[in-house]
Amino acid sequence: MQTEKVIDHIVTWLQEYANKANMKGFVIGISGGIDSAVTSALCAKTGLSLLCLEMPIHQAKNQVTRASNHIDWLQGNFPNVDRKQINLTPVFDSLIAALPAVENEEERFMSLANTRARLRMTTLYYFAALDSLLVAGTGNKVEDFGIGFYTKYGDGGVDLSPIADLLKSEVYEIAKVLGVQNDIIQAAPTDGLWGDDRTDEDQIGASYPELEWAMEMVEAGKNEDDFKDREKKVFKIYKRLNTINLHKMNPIPICEIPSALKLTL
Repeated sequence: MQTEKVIDHIVTWLQEYANKANMKGFVIGISGGIDSAVTSALCAKTGLSLLCLEMPIHQAKNQVTRASNHIDWLQGNFPNVDRKQINLTPVFDSLIAALPAVENEEERFMSLANTRARLRMTTLYYFAALDSLLVAGTGNKVEDFGIGFYTKYGDGGVDLSPIADLLKSEVYEIAKVLGVQNDIIQAAPTDGLWGDDRTDEDQIGASYPELEWAMEMVEAGKNEDDFKDREKKVFKIYKRLNTINLHKMNPIPICEIPSALKLTL
């Protein structure tokens, strides 16, 4: 990959999109992970306004620290970067208290994890509307178009996706050229939605390099019978997630009414 040219291409694309939309810049949620670090650095390089939001919800301390340090780094290098910390923990807890109790708390863990992402999306759009900013998405190609590893109308609810055509390995390559801090580059990827230290690989059952390989194999027309052992397992994981998460990646289905039914008898 011609990394420097890819960076310039994305930055120019961001500038042109914002200018055509008559918007002042971008707002982005900073998680302490590689994707939000790279996306925010690319947005900062446009010279347009960039608002970085920290939105902890019972967040692990190391995630909060990495996010804060990254924004410090951005502000030390780009004069167009502002920051706000919005503590969403009380909002999340109040919502849980308002919802009906369930017999088994574990049954709603996934629902509550997605609720965290949707509270953050709501917060991002609040500030976007307030300051004429675009919500910048942080999803990469494997997450957005491979396995659908994001929350519908949560971190998937954005105005534009600067790195969605980049594989995770390519995001890391760009991070190094941009000068993103080493602790972010070395941190195990996590969605940070569970209030514990589980990683993306813990949830998915495969690493991003493995998923990139599986994505390539699917595009090459391979099927699970072409592989064995670990490769076969990873291929099946990718195919299963790709299938069950198509509802996120495909357009919302519309019930089209036949013209004949609209005619007045």
